[in-house]
Amino acid sequence: MINKHGTAHWSGGIKEGGGEISTQTGVLKDQAYGFNARFEGGPGTNPEELIGAAHAACYAMALSLELGKQELTADDIDVKSTVSLEKVGEGFEITKIHLDVTAKISGASEEQFRAAAEATKTGCPVSKVLKGAEISMDAKLV
Repeated sequence: MINKHGTAHWSGGIKEGGGEISTQTGVLKDQAYGFNARFEGGPGTNPEELIGAAHAACYAMALSLELGKQELTADDIDVKSTVSLEKVGEGFEITKIHLDVTAKISGASEEQFRAAAEATKTGCPVSKVLKGAEISMDAKLV
């Protein structure tokens, strides 16, 4: 089993407070996050963009693995994961996630690419943990 971790610290109330987020590797270290970054487009990061980045990274790696099962190797895979946070009742929920995937894969047919892309949409580990949200995708072989 592989265990990785992230940490977060928060001080103050929801609107005027703020926090710092860090990753085990130190790639993020005491990165600011808060209400302004999450809901008002202010500086800092927020949970939704971090989930999107993690999902995009996981998907790209998992697609590479899936292509390898067909003896294909991608020249390039680019993934954008858009995470939608909506007000539901009195709170907020991540209601959907959309993947935009563009790949250049020498020798791949459209059918091979589509099959790998769809299998990866549900098969990547981050997709599995996010399966409560609707995950849609646009995939393009170039």
